[in-house]
Amino acid sequence: MRLKGQVCIITGGGSGIGRGAALSMAQEGATVVIIGRTASKLESVSAEISDAGGTAASYALDVADYDAVEQMTADVLDKFGQVDVLVNNAGHSSQHRRLLNTSPEEMQSVIDSNLIGTFFCTKAVVPAMLEAKSGTIINISSLAAVTPGPFSGFAYGAAKAAVINFTEFLNADLRNTGIRASVVVPGEVATPILDKRPIPPDAAARAMMVDVDETSAAILLIATLPQRSNIPELVIRPTMHRNMTGEIVELDN
Repeated sequence: MRLKGQVCIITGGGSGIGRGAALSMAQEGATVVIIGRTASKLESVSAEISDAGGTAASYALDVADYDAVEQMTADVLDKFGQVDVLVNNAGHSSQHRRLLNTSPEEMQSVIDSNLIGTFFCTKAVVPAMLEAKSGTIINISSLAAVTPGPFSGFAYGAAKAAVINFTEFLNADLRNTGIRASVVVPGEVATPILDKRPIPPDAAARAMMVDVDETSAAILLIATLPQRSNIPELVIRPTMHRNMTGEIVELDN
């Protein structure tokens, strides 16, 4: 029960990596607060946690709505008295990935969910962490941030690159306050977001990707380290590398 007595907020907690992180943190004794846009998904995850003997709360909101984020944070602090861990996981990519076929609305939506939401949620919880002189912020980026291309899309890659930069900024801006910031940089992870790709990968391709449980274990590792230690950046990627067409390419001997 390495997180017993801690309160952990997880955005994008209704599915995929967020759901996995919520379940694993609850198993370690944390009170888990899951955030997302779809109430039914959040209620389902909350029920899973409660049925397993854990404690969970959920808030259906858009992380790019600062007033809603601020109100949620105030309510969490009123109910539970603290915020120990924030996992900024909410985000999505666009259906279109190339510059000329991506609409302005798609671009804005990707930036809002992946980057602006990360800004807003972090800004909302940091005052309480500063008062406690302790806190862990875990941002979820992507290898799309460091390997840009049409496979992942320009808006998603740019937003996730900014998340890495923002994490480095936090460690500089909040230096010696007791708050630590980490960024997890996953490669391809088998989550429902893959269904929104222009050409969704098949079951065989997904079987070679990093699993949600493995990504959740990486998040849990960071969250459960003694507060004196920090992992500023953690990269987790599939052992088998696929090219832009999704094929495994072997090196010639």
